[in-house]
Amino acid sequence: MLSLISSAIGFFASGLPKVLEFFQDRADKAHELKLASMQTERELALAKEGFAAQARIEEIRTDQIAMQTDAERQGAALEHDKAIMARASAWVVNMNGIVRPTVTFIFVLELVLINIALTYWFLTSGTIQNVDDMLKASEVVFSSDEMALLSGIISFWFGSRQWGKK
Repeated sequence: MLSLISSAIGFFASGLPKVLEFFQDRADKAHELKLASMQTERELALAKEGFAAQARIEEIRTDQIAMQTDAERQGAALEHDKAIMARASAWVVNMNGIVRPTVTFIFVLELVLINIALTYWFLTSGTIQNVDDMLKASEVVFSSDEMALLSGIISFWFGSRQWGKK
């Protein structure tokens, strides 16, 4: 049961960024709608006084400055990353890309090796005499906590592929 819950949590955790992105997008749209409403009110007030053309020019100028600032900020961040990676050795650049998968593989390999060692110990120590002993030993080797942890990891990695496709 804990494995199923952990799998579900791992699957949904991999989709959490998309859910947060949905709520952020909704908040952004509400904010843009409010700004558009305020802008319309301002344009109507300026139009009454004959300043509609000047207001439009200022709006275009403000939009251009905002777009230019965002582009410069993003470009600066990318250039900074390129500069750091250009000075780094090839193995550092490669390690940067494989840190999370490597940690996952190490953890899964550790679980497999522990299970193999426990199984070997149970089989060679004479602890298993009948099927009931084998079932008890399998509960130790493949504990529900371990299976929950493993299923959470696997669900996160493979579940994120499904969230990315939507």
